[in-house]
Amino acid sequence: MKPFGYVRAGSVDEAVRAAGARPGARFLGGGTNLIDLMKLGVETPPLLIDVSRLPLDRIEERPDGGLRIGATVRNSDLAAHAAVRDRYPVLSQAVLAGASGQLRNTATTGGNLLQRTRCAYFQDATKPCNKRAPGTGCPARDGAHRDLAVLGHSEHCVATQPSDMAVALAALDATVHLYGPDGERSVPVTDFHRLPGDHPERDTVIRAGELITAVGLPPARPGAHARYRKARDRASFAFALVSVAAVLDVRDGAVRHAALAYGGLAHRPWRARAAEAVLHGASATEDTFARAADAELAAARPLRENGFKVTLARNLTVDVLAGLAARA
Repeated sequence: MKPFGYVRAGSVDEAVRAAGARPGARFLGGGTNLIDLMKLGVETPPLLIDVSRLPLDRIEERPDGGLRIGATVRNSDLAAHAAVRDRYPVLSQAVLAGASGQLRNTATTGGNLLQRTRCAYFQDATKPCNKRAPGTGCPARDGAHRDLAVLGHSEHCVATQPSDMAVALAALDATVHLYGPDGERSVPVTDFHRLPGDHPERDTVIRAGELITAVGLPPARPGAHARYRKARDRASFAFALVSVAAVLDVRDGAVRHAALAYGGLAHRPWRARAAEAVLHGASATEDTFARAADAELAAARPLRENGFKVTLARNLTVDVLAGLAARA
């Protein structure tokens, strides 16, 4: 066992100061991913800063009609919250699709966003991995990569981002609120996670010492319908092979608004802008939905074992959008 320090922060400022004073320190919320990685020897922080008791555990109405979700709100509480279920059902569905009830009772909103990939090479400290040890290579490219990326990957990394919640947040145009040594800032959730490029070890755009304090949701779109659908190898406690979060507003047979995001396909939740461009103003038919999916997935670069993900994503897209259009 590697020794590490532990402090319980009494305020957000205290937490950020403690992180700035100890390079490599990690914030501890529910710990459902971080502690596992420490046990595997993948994460070896010199200091854990417990932020679970900070007053960041509330879901609050915003003046514009949106919601502010505190970073330490538990996943179970988020999924069960009346305003989330009624106005943002895609988010509630996505959270309930992740992990198990026991883990959702512990995991936090901020921690969910900061989950690290479940690529087997990353989680095995005896194997090379550019994400864990930059410059050592990416054995997944020629090895076991069935579950890994088909979009946005690089020669240095083909890992996928595992969060279900983040996919729904991407479709909802959520914003991540951060506080760090330089003060407060906000980042669209679609820009929060990085593609691997030459630096796959950098999962997000979060800066040293910054703490996620909240996630903001814009007002729900009146008349729109939404759904999260997840394809996986077993019915529960499994990460997505492909997932789709969709928000669709159809009036008089035409698409007035569409937001679409994929999980399980890339290093970050993949906002499907090309598909949305095809959908906007088009007839709400299965042919349109198939063309939209094809437009987005034309950029896919599947590897030897995961080409099936492209077909699976296309079929899920059509099915989800057709179901939402029928409800309209």
